[in-house]
Amino acid sequence: MRSLTRSLCVAFALLAPLLFLAAALPQDDAAPASRFAGKTVVITGANRGLGLEFARQYTALGAHVVGTARKPEEAEELAATGARVLALDVTDDASVAAFDEALGDGPVHLLVNNAGRGSRSLPEGTSRAERARVIMDVNTLGPIRVTEALLDNLRAAGAGATVANMSSYLGSIGENTSAGSDGYRESKAALNMFTRSLAIEEREAGLIVIAMSPGWVRTRMGGESAPLEPEESIGGLVGVIEGLTAEESGRFWHHDGTELAW
Repeated sequence: MRSLTRSLCVAFALLAPLLFLAAALPQDDAAPASRFAGKTVVITGANRGLGLEFARQYTALGAHVVGTARKPEEAEELAATGARVLALDVTDDASVAAFDEALGDGPVHLLVNNAGRGSRSLPEGTSRAERARVIMDVNTLGPIRVTEALLDNLRAAGAGATVANMSSYLGSIGENTSAGSDGYRESKAALNMFTRSLAIEEREAGLIVIAMSPGWVRTRMGGESAPLEPEESIGGLVGVIEGLTAEESGRFWHHDGTELAW
């Protein structure tokens, strides 16, 4: 039954991009409501790629979206979604503190730690140690900084408040059969461990904490050869998040609703 429920939630969320069009047409019956409709959803790194698609889909589902960008004045596409745009550099403690202050004390019902950096963003010849240091500062320490800063906001939202950490199947130790992607793999494996630990620590508070993999997606990071469009990948992840239960906290989910090995 749980598998059927998750499949239905994923299928529902895949339709989220169509809600932009549906909202403009006369409707006899109301669309199924998201559990985040009217609630606050914070998405880091939301000015492009997967973060921007998260902002589009959650705005379409009726959430109050707060999207972050290092340069909010250049985040025109994000602003066009109707999201509130705030400045945030997840590698900078002062920036995280300023973001926390700007956000205020209100409840946060969903935190999507999406801001990330890939291996190909560094110059060829960068040492393995330096590659890991730079990438982990964004992909691992970034989510830790932001989650720690917003933990009171998440707890204030009550049971069911969710932290969704953007990991990758490349961070799965059990699925690593090809090596490569130095620094990126390590950063996501470490993020997975943080996810698991936080889920255990916040179990009594009722928080749901997961790691998620978007698959190989056609974005600036994923490249033109990737088989998935952002709408499909994020639609699947929105569905996964929608159907989460407390028992499914502390686990690693693929965009199609299947569970990945750590």
